Amino acid sequence: MTRRELRENTFKMLFRKDFYEESELEEQFALFADSFENPMSEKDRAYIHDRTAEIFSKIEEIDRAINDISEGWKTARMSKVDLTIMRLAYYEMKMDDDIPVSVAINEAVELAKKFGGDDSPSFVNGILAKLTD
Repeated sequence: MTRRELRENTFKMLFRKDFYEESELEEQFALFADSFENPMSEKDRAYIHDRTAEIFSKIEEIDRAINDISEGWKTARMSKVDLTIMRLAYYEMKMDDDIPVSVAINEAVELAKKFGGDDSPSFVNGILAKLTD
């Protein structure tokens, strides 16, 4: 998979977090991985699994940071799609030294265009821009 495909599939797996109990996430990952027409390579499967688990383990910290800078839109009020995109982007911006901040933001906006509502790209961009300060 390309880096963009890996990011998109990580987003899809992260999205499940708000709909399933933590104890079900391993089973959800197996179902997700098995849903591909062409099986994922072991390398891609491990990347998505490990990245998702790492982000899950930091959700409280990530949400706290997003809540601290978002005015009038705490995470509890945000669309699940937008919040998931921002969680992934925050992780990439602040906790992954291999991804430049500008790339993380750009990729988040692209995910918002593809999966979010009409206002999602500008909303996601605005929140993430505040996180770079």
